[in-house]
Amino acid sequence: MNAFGELIARDAVRIERLLPGPITRVWDYFVDADKRRLWIGGGVIEPFAGGRVEISVDNASLADKGDPPPPKYAGNHGKGSIAGQVVACEPPYLLVYLWEHGSGEPSEVRIELEERGGKVLLTLTHERLPTRDWLLSVSAGWHTHLDILAALLAGDKPQSFWRTMTGLESVYEKRIPSW
Repeated sequence: MNAFGELIARDAVRIERLLPGPITRVWDYFVDADKRRLWIGGGVIEPFAGGRVEISVDNASLADKGDPPPPKYAGNHGKGSIAGQVVACEPPYLLVYLWEHGSGEPSEVRIELEERGGKVLLTLTHERLPTRDWLLSVSAGWHTHLDILAALLAGDKPQSFWRTMTGLESVYEKRIPSW
């Protein structure tokens, strides 16, 4: 399994992680706002088809002191939101939701969990990203957030968000072809 996201279409990335189980514990880190806040952001994911998604992302809260956001993200201090709607939900195996980008067609986030002995294979697919810049940012962002989740589930201290994200964004810049 490659730690890096794999480009599966011009506008889509897939990232896999093998996480400590059980599967219901991993699922809770996606649907429980207090647990989700520890690795990406709090807010609401209503776990049923048609449910609303309103995730409040605060990347600065995931960064160590002395790890400020890079200039690209400094304007919003690393805060943002993910708004959309749940398309499919089959606890604890599948969560699919739309992510509104403000204009045009929303992208789609698909989270699949599969038991593998005492571990859980997480497959996250993010499709229909509107631009290459979005694809770069989302690839590095999900990679960083999922590494934080993996560390939390393993009982380890996660790496600081901005240093990790910035380094990964430059790697993805080289890995993802120009549009």
